[in-house]
Amino acid sequence: MFVDSGSRTFAFANSSVSMKKYILDLRVVSVCHVHDRYVLLKLTADSRLPEMLPGQFVEIKVDESPKTFLRRPISIHFVDRERNELWLLVATIGDGTRRLARLQAGDVLNAVLPLGNSFRLDLPAEQPNILLVGGGVGVAPLLYYGQWLQEQGICPTFLLGARTANDLLMLDEFNKYGRVCVTTEDGSAGEKGFVTNHSVLSEGNFTQISTCGPKPMMVAVARFAKSRGIYCEASLENMMACGLGACLCCVEKTTAGNLCVCKEGPVFDVSRLMWS
Repeated sequence: MFVDSGSRTFAFANSSVSMKKYILDLRVVSVCHVHDRYVLLKLTADSRLPEMLPGQFVEIKVDESPKTFLRRPISIHFVDRERNELWLLVATIGDGTRRLARLQAGDVLNAVLPLGNSFRLDLPAEQPNILLVGGGVGVAPLLYYGQWLQEQGICPTFLLGARTANDLLMLDEFNKYGRVCVTTEDGSAGEKGFVTNHSVLSEGNFTQISTCGPKPMMVAVARFAKSRGIYCEASLENMMACGLGACLCCVEKTTAGNLCVCKEGPVFDVSRLMWS
């Protein structure tokens, strides 16, 4: 254990990503209610935020919520290095997350970060054509990955699905980092239907698909990718109470046996999953 400026630093063995994990008190910069069910938290620290990779997540301690005993796992939505800010897109679906939505600027959150592995970073030498598919709050980790890809000289295509136009999140931000395609179930924005119905899939020249969102959506995306021989990875949204592989509540059945999503994931090559 190391102690530095009041924060505790741990190095966990056998981690999917060999990075130090920090327990930090983060200060709320702003709270933006981007939807009646979603809130964008912007957080900062007194010192420089640690290195974080696209696809990783944090475990947040929720204070003043009697029904919330364990930390809440939240995907890293974006890291603004210039402002030293960590962005979290939170779906307010329970007592703990509703408490987070009531935070105000200046409040403090305790977080363990960064946790888990990342989206694919060892990209092939030839120019890849990457499709990022998200639905609901599953769009959250794709923004940071999109920025990382842009910094590598790659312009990804985002395919974002929602029930209605009102449910589409952060489109202005996604447009900064790639082409954005949209589906809505009621046809109120973009193309009508599910993400697997979008005409962009008929282009047929994608070399990688990365997806996050509801499991039925990810299963459909994985099957599409398999039918076209496209490499596909999925960020799973299993409940991850500890983030360290100790509580076993996030176990997923894989070709290598039952694995803890928080430790071996959350991002998996879909060929390792038993979805088929």
